[in-house]
Amino acid sequence: MTPQDQWLSQKERILAWFRLGFAILAVLVIQLNPSRVASFPLLSYAALGSFMIYSIAVLLIALRKRTALEKIGIAATCFDLIWVSLIVFSTGGSATPFFALYSFPVISAGSRYGIKGGLATALGGIALYGFIRFSFIWESFLGIDRFIVRSVYLAALAYFVGYLSEFERKQNRKLLALSKTAGEVAAVAERRRIMQDVHDGLLQSLATQILRLETCRRQFLESPQEIDRELQSIENVTRESMKVIRRFLAGKEIQSLPAGMLIEKLKDDLRFLRDGLGLQVVLETVPDDLNLGETVEQGLYLVLREGLMNIARHSHASHANVSLKQTSTEIQGSLIDDGVGFDVDEAKNNHGIGLASMKERIKKLGGKLEIQSSLGNGAKISFVLPLITTHDPA
Repeated sequence: MTPQDQWLSQKERILAWFRLGFAILAVLVIQLNPSRVASFPLLSYAALGSFMIYSIAVLLIALRKRTALEKIGIAATCFDLIWVSLIVFSTGGSATPFFALYSFPVISAGSRYGIKGGLATALGGIALYGFIRFSFIWESFLGIDRFIVRSVYLAALAYFVGYLSEFERKQNRKLLALSKTAGEVAAVAERRRIMQDVHDGLLQSLATQILRLETCRRQFLESPQEIDRELQSIENVTRESMKVIRRFLAGKEIQSLPAGMLIEKLKDDLRFLRDGLGLQVVLETVPDDLNLGETVEQGLYLVLREGLMNIARHSHASHANVSLKQTSTEIQGSLIDDGVGFDVDEAKNNHGIGLASMKERIKKLGGKLEIQSSLGNGAKISFVLPLITTHDPA
């Protein structure tokens, strides 16, 4: 059941309780003043008793989880008008104290069907009340002026309740539209997060595996010992990737490296690039041991690994330089290669995930990343991150 359906059901329950309250009030009034039924005692008690039974039956229906009152709303409104008119007729006609009961079907119709439904019900009630007033001879006549005032009262009540009901529906539609939009935005953000995690985690691990397998293929006849070492490394990385997949499927956060292991992990990647692919990469850190929070370390590692894998796969570079410098307020980093370079604007238009993911990760950490490159002149990626604290908030 949607929130809108839940509210409609709740509203029907409230109306059912009010109907029962009106029925009980009418019985109490008759008990306190039995002279009200002197003219038509049998009809009065029959009308009041049946109205009480009807009110209890409608309340029981409304208290069910899936109410059917929306389907019988018009019939319920007609029954309310008929029973109220019978009670009014049998308890004194135009001088009855139960004219106020006409307000209930007007309120219920206005809340269900808006201004038009409320006014139609009010006009029906006025017509029935007018018929009782002018078609029969009563001991105490109601003046025409009071009849007009009561008629205006019902019409005004119908308009007011109907207006509030229509305003409520408009606001609910707006809220539902906003909720739907917010849900769509959240879904898009979640898809982007999953795409980024899969790309920076699993796909990069697979890309590394491919590079290692290519290295093994080249060294198959030349260096069997190196092949054994590489195969062992591939086996270990595959096991780690399986653990990451399990964590991902369990809805847990993917961690690419243990806390405090940024430099060691980078050195291990650079060792593979040097020994396996012949790419000479120099790592410079100031100070030698960086003091970074776990979130910053994770983000920096994923950004630098993405950059290094791009160099290994696309740049045809022979040398590269990774620099990290930490101060009391920020960390500055750069990744430079002497490869073939690329057109930055064209790379953006190709909608690649890698460069966009690098920028987005640095932005999430509160920093800024810049990419400089041109054909034949290598590439440089630089970034600056503010360091408000040196540890992750609890």
